Amino acid sequence: MARATILAVDDDPQVARAIVRDLRARYGSAYRVVRATSGDEALGVLAELILRDRPVALLVSDQRMPGMTGIELARRLRREDLTRDIPIIMLTA
Repeated sequence: MARATILAVDDDPQVARAIVRDLRARYGSAYRVVRATSGDEALGVLAELILRDRPVALLVSDQRMPGMTGIELARRLRREDLTRDIPIIMLTA
C-alpha cells in the first residue's frame, strides 16, 4: 500500500520549501510529503491523488495567498468533497 501524503500549500516558494523540508525531516519515513504553490495547484494535486486512490493524511495551507485563500481552498475542498475528512492545518503570519 502507498504511503499517505501530506500536502503543503504556500505561494512563497521559500516558505513552501521550508515547510516541506521540516515535514519530511519529521514525517518523511511514514508519509510522502508534496507541495503546491497555489490553491488551484493544490486542487489539482488532490484530485490526482484521489483519482489514483492514494491516501491523503493532511493538508497544511497558508491562509494568505493570491487567487484563493487557504479558507477558500478548504471550503472548496469540502464543497467538492475532495478531502474525505482530511485534517486541514491553516498557517497564518
